[in-house]
Amino acid sequence: MKVLLGLVRQNKRFFIFATLAALALRLVFVFKFSYVAGDTFVYGDIAKQWLNHGVYGLLDARGLHPTLMRLPGYPAFLAAIFGVFGQEHYTAVMVVQAFIDTNTCLVIAGLALELMGTRAAKIAYLLAALCPFTANYVATPLTETLAIACAAHSLYYGVRGIRSSQAGERGLLVWCLAGLWTGLGMLVRPDGGIMLAALGCVLLALLVFSQKKMPIVAAGLIVLLCSLAPLAPWTLRNWRTFHVLEPLAPRYANDPGEFVPQGFNHWTKTWIVDYASVAEVYWRAESEPMDVDLLPQRAFDSREQYEKTEELFADHNRELYIDLQMDAEFQTLAADRVNHNPFRYFVWLPALRIADMWLRPRTELLEITPRWWEFSNDRKESLLAMAWGTLNLLFLLAALRGWLQWRMGTAGALLVVFILVRSAFLGTLENPEPRYVLECFPALLALAGGAFVRSRRLGGPIPN
Repeated sequence: MKVLLGLVRQNKRFFIFATLAALALRLVFVFKFSYVAGDTFVYGDIAKQWLNHGVYGLLDARGLHPTLMRLPGYPAFLAAIFGVFGQEHYTAVMVVQAFIDTNTCLVIAGLALELMGTRAAKIAYLLAALCPFTANYVATPLTETLAIACAAHSLYYGVRGIRSSQAGERGLLVWCLAGLWTGLGMLVRPDGGIMLAALGCVLLALLVFSQKKMPIVAAGLIVLLCSLAPLAPWTLRNWRTFHVLEPLAPRYANDPGEFVPQGFNHWTKTWIVDYASVAEVYWRAESEPMDVDLLPQRAFDSREQYEKTEELFADHNRELYIDLQMDAEFQTLAADRVNHNPFRYFVWLPALRIADMWLRPRTELLEITPRWWEFSNDRKESLLAMAWGTLNLLFLLAALRGWLQWRMGTAGALLVVFILVRSAFLGTLENPEPRYVLECFPALLALAGGAFVRSRRLGGPIPN
């Protein structure tokens, strides 16, 4: 971190103006394009009950009851801000997130500095400061800003730990910090554990090819213990309150004993690939009518399947709820579709979901239709969505160029392993939301910083 602070001191004017631009962009989103809805109020309710009654729970028709459907990281963040600025003061939450995300830009610059030198670090800082996709999520009280910050710190200290291990140094403090930031990330979102898997993969590779095994083993144990330690109080609380072993949060954000329509979810995974279907079908299963005409052609393998799906949708729309019998019928339909084409279910559809999350325009928080490609609906919205999609593609291409242009060794491999492991996991979800890849943007933006700097491909010290 001293090297990074030295870079800032040597380039004060650049970092002052870039920081002001970063903060201004984020505050524009906060005050002009904020989005407060949906899960925000779930987190907010938990935070309020925690503050007012000392119960980590929800207040609904059943009264106040404890819950484990959401991890405590973000509710604790909200409770801290509510305690200072007043309950349900979501504007204050978003302003604080703007400052946190601006600081994350500096961590991304540090990541590029460790891997590619000072010029790449400055470019990475500028790209992160002006990236509208991470800045956009500052303007909604959801977990993304904190999750991105935790991912950036984990990667930064992970890279420093790898470099210290390769230099024959212990670097125990650095590995401890990498583990703690990973643990904090898991307290914010359950998929934060993917960072631990990525660190484990890289440490395993170091162990295989290193002559000195014990420092690598020690580093691995430190990362594991420091990552899991923040989860211990939460796990103990869940065992004492619900008598279940739950160190994270359930995949479908349900409390013990709460019904989850697994058959419907399974059926959804047999055809869904894009965010538009998430908004138009998947999210509506709990309380809104579903329209069979909004399903794509790939949702049916035969006329019989179409008629059965139409019948199930009609049953759902009468009750606006999926009951046990209906869910069992969705499960039978899903099993038939998987048996009909296993390759589609296990390979092709996950690949398409991953591609959609990475490549679609990141306009889900803006007042733009998810069906941005249908120009007949609103030409202006479609053109704006295409512009955002193009910008997103340019970021991806710059990151790819940065990766191909630089020889970063095992330390740089951590970034790529994290992106690949997280992408593979996201392909298994039945709700492909573009926001789920935002935790990869610290790695992406750091690599993109190297795309505009000439590298030393034959090794040697990192250029300044």
